[in-house]
Order: sequence, then structure tokens, then C-alpha cells
Amino acid sequence: MTKPISRVGSRRNGRIGSRKNGRRIPKGVIHVQASFNNTIVTVTDVRGRVVSWSSAGTSGFKGTRRGTPFAAQAAAFNAIHTVVDQGMQRAEVMIKGPGLGRDAALRAIRRSGILLSFVRDVTPMPHNGCRPPKKRRV
Repeated sequence: MTKPISRVGSRRNGRIGSRKNGRRIPKGVIHVQASFNNTIVTVTDVRGRVVSWSSAGTSGFKGTRRGTPFAAQAAAFNAIHTVVDQGMQRAEVMIKGPGLGRDAALRAIRRSGILLSFVRDVTPMPHNGCRPPKKRRV
């Protein structure tokens, strides 16, 4: 005879362990990834758990316009807007990538009213990189 499985709660009222609950986050980390084609802004708490994110694509920009500074500014505003409502006051900023949206995203973060403890460039730099593929013979 099998043992009946007791269900304590129902899943109908939201996801179990939802990350998007209104936790108070006084300090966080803002990651900006600026490539030539898109800019992604991710806001995490100090342990690295994602609280909010946005990109130029989710902000309504399509095609080549995603790589523009204005699209990066809109993405940064959208990502930070939700965490400011959750009570974030201080943040560290990590900027990665060579894109045009680096400065515009940083400008939008400064304008949001969050105090920045530091801004760090974490773009990966190859120390002479990988070995290139061998030359093709024709």
C-alpha cells in the first residue's frame, strides 16, 4: 500500500521561493554588459542573487538601435527603477565590454539617486590569448 503524499500549500498563488518578492535591499551590485549590439544591466544583491535586470532589447529597441547609448540609458533606468522602489541606497558598479552604452548606462545610474561606492571595469583582457587556428591551405 502506498503512502499518500500530503500537500501543504498550493502553487496557484505565485511561484515557490520567488526572487521577485519585496525584500529590502540597502546595498547591491549593478552589472553593465555593453557589447556592440546590446547592453544588459543586471542588479544583484551583495551575495550575487539577481534582483532585477533589463536590456536594450527588452526596453523596446530592435536591431542596430540596441547598441546605441540611448538604448543603454533606457535599459539602465528600467533595471534600477524597480530596485530603488525596494529601498536600494548604495551600489557598486561593474562595467564589462567595449560597447557604446558604457558611459550612457553609468550616467543613468548616477542620475537615479543611488550612491556609488565604486565603479570597476571588469572587461576580460587576454594576456596574449588563445593560440589562433592554423592557416588554411588553398
